[in-house]
Amino acid sequence: MIKTPKANRLHIGIFGKRNAGKSSLLNILTNQDISIVSDTAGTTTDPVEKTMEFLPLGPVVFIDTAGVDDVGDLGQQRIEKTKKIIDRTDIAVIICDSTGWNNFETDLYKEFETRDIPVIAVINKQDKDKISPKKLEEIKKYVQNPILTSIHHDKEIVHTIKEQLVTVCPDDFVNPPSILGDIVKPKDTIVLVIPVDKEAPKGRIILPQVQVLRDLLDNKCKIFVTQETELSETLNELKNPPRLVITDSQAFETVSKVVDKNIELTSFSIIFARIKGDLKEFYKGAKKIDSLKDNDKVLICESCSHHQIDDDIARVKIPRWLKKKTGKSIEFVYHSGHDFPENLEEYSLLIHCGACMTNRKEVLTRITKCQKANLPITNYGITIAHCLGILTRAIKPFKIMDTME
Repeated sequence: MIKTPKANRLHIGIFGKRNAGKSSLLNILTNQDISIVSDTAGTTTDPVEKTMEFLPLGPVVFIDTAGVDDVGDLGQQRIEKTKKIIDRTDIAVIICDSTGWNNFETDLYKEFETRDIPVIAVINKQDKDKISPKKLEEIKKYVQNPILTSIHHDKEIVHTIKEQLVTVCPDDFVNPPSILGDIVKPKDTIVLVIPVDKEAPKGRIILPQVQVLRDLLDNKCKIFVTQETELSETLNELKNPPRLVITDSQAFETVSKVVDKNIELTSFSIIFARIKGDLKEFYKGAKKIDSLKDNDKVLICESCSHHQIDDDIARVKIPRWLKKKTGKSIEFVYHSGHDFPENLEEYSLLIHCGACMTNRKEVLTRITKCQKANLPITNYGITIAHCLGILTRAIKPFKIMDTME
């Protein structure tokens, strides 16, 4: 991996009314002309993203958004896009001018507060009209240390923003947990089963496999990598049985028959269900598969957009496994990227991908939305394991059954 994937970066969203200075702030923070800046309100029409190394925080994504006070039919569409950015925001920067903190900013803050998203407040254009002490005190009811600045003239603004970002940065970003550090120990033998099929990028292996491999190296494990066709031979050549076998979920059926039942087995997708989402919630969601009925709608969400290939996991393999398991005629609906439907009530089950291209905040937001709509949610690997009758075995390494109600 040459650079940090976007999904693993801290997502910092910049929000506020039109012409408050959001785009100017993004340009100064990145030291580039990323967003178009104009005195005309509503210049930013779509979210603008910039990935960079922002020391001392490290890898981040800054997201400039359209004004939350946009008007007209197009303006409403821009506002809706801005609201979707909140789903994947780790830290929010709310910017306004000396007119103060009004309903728009208050509504934004309350939305962030509900989602446990830390907020930084920036009061811009202080060279033109200084904010009154009364208005400043009103803002402090929400954000303790609002930054007073004139973005274009403040040489310290980047340093000031950095200080506050470090202060409010979520601990799991500053000290990210190991993917498998609580499961494995140094010198454990781990076997990774990585099929080379049509879904494997030519000359590469996919991101979850790379990240798991690196994490195991960091944990000083001994790692053997093989394809499912060579797995039996690989296991026979080992002096001692491996501590754990991790497979691509699509090879679960073959691998589970080869790996002795005394050896723990799981998949890359199930590992990512734990680090990107909520493994217990996904496990409970899989139980809905058994009660699916004819004509039920199942929503399948993919983090990345790609052209469908022969035997595609989302559009061919998972529907095939589900139909074989349930014997029902099920309707499948697909959403890709950051697209996520509002009408969740019409679905009976949501199956999410491993989310290697999505940050954890967005996945947790989707889980929360499903809970509010009473919609069971699970993921690819857990779905496949359940359909094959090996789900209990596949989640055993994580000991979640010990804590299930």
